[in-house]
Amino acid sequence: MRANVWESWRERVDDRLGDPIWWNDVLQLTKTVLAAVAAWVIAASVLDLPQPFLAPWAALLVVHATVYRTFSKGMQQVAATVVAVLLATVVGETLGLTTGAITLLLVVALVLGAVPWLGAEATTIAATGLVVLTTGFEDDVMLVARLLDTAIGVAVGLLVNVLVWPPLRRHTAAKALDRVDDGIGELLANMAGDLGDSCQDEEVTGWIDRTRDLDGDLDQAWALVRQAEESARMNPRRSARAMKNPREWHGLLRRMEQAVAETRSLARTLGGKEAHREAWGESFAEQWISMLGDTGRATSAADPDALLDVRRRLEVLTEELRSTERSPEWPIYGALIINLRNIIDAMDRVAAANPIGRSRVPIRVPVRRAAGSA
Repeated sequence: MRANVWESWRERVDDRLGDPIWWNDVLQLTKTVLAAVAAWVIAASVLDLPQPFLAPWAALLVVHATVYRTFSKGMQQVAATVVAVLLATVVGETLGLTTGAITLLLVVALVLGAVPWLGAEATTIAATGLVVLTTGFEDDVMLVARLLDTAIGVAVGLLVNVLVWPPLRRHTAAKALDRVDDGIGELLANMAGDLGDSCQDEEVTGWIDRTRDLDGDLDQAWALVRQAEESARMNPRRSARAMKNPREWHGLLRRMEQAVAETRSLARTLGGKEAHREAWGESFAEQWISMLGDTGRATSAADPDALLDVRRRLEVLTEELRSTERSPEWPIYGALIINLRNIIDAMDRVAAANPIGRSRVPIRVPVRRAAGSA
């Protein structure tokens, strides 16, 4: 029992340690902490500024998930911080630290935050201004020191995020694409298994609902591919070049969209009153259901050769049906064959492209040797 628990724990840890996406998130967290701490050390220990809290605050604001966003979104947040410092200084010197001053500062900050150029940074302006107002605004030296704090944080955050392994969201997008094609393959295999038994209306409804879930996964995959494309902009890494215009990935996503649509159409056809295994005849049912299951398994395994083999078998079945006497079930046969053929044609390129530039990190938990082993 203890050995099974250890093995299960080790497999989970191995999966996490070998996941490049997890390591990318760990690296981003480390860089954010590094930028904030470095900004604090420079402001507090090197330059000995009186209140250096704005340096790590500004560094945190500019370390974003992509280099491009570090410059675009980060600059908006930095501008909001500078506006907040100036606003708090003006309000403090005019009204002092009073309830009216705080009220005026929050109102003006929230109004300024709605200006499009500031990127709707109302919360940043309000929070920073409130901290600056309540911690002191006595003289111009303090104002200059706080602006210097902000400049230090900005510079350190930009340098750390750009120079220390700038983020490239290629692996995250690749995993999202893999999740979609695995989901398509699993659904097709499950449909074949359900058709092998007595298929009920509940199963058909479940299939259609799962295609809608896949639509949601596709929307997320599109968003992550766009983020990966953004992460390549202004990124000095050599591997970023291929992601600046990921046409191949766009094509793969469109193919998966078609496969999901064909699968939904297939499920609706199978849910019709005439589309039941008992009405098809075993000569068609056994072959077609077998090919449906093989298509799902080949899709999940990203095996383009297996998909092409199913495509050839489907063509043979079609020729056999043409040479036999026409059956009342011909419309159903044709619909099922066309749906399955279109799914195979859409997914073979996806299978050939897998894995899409993704590799596992070669880190594992050591295997514990049995007692008494050499």
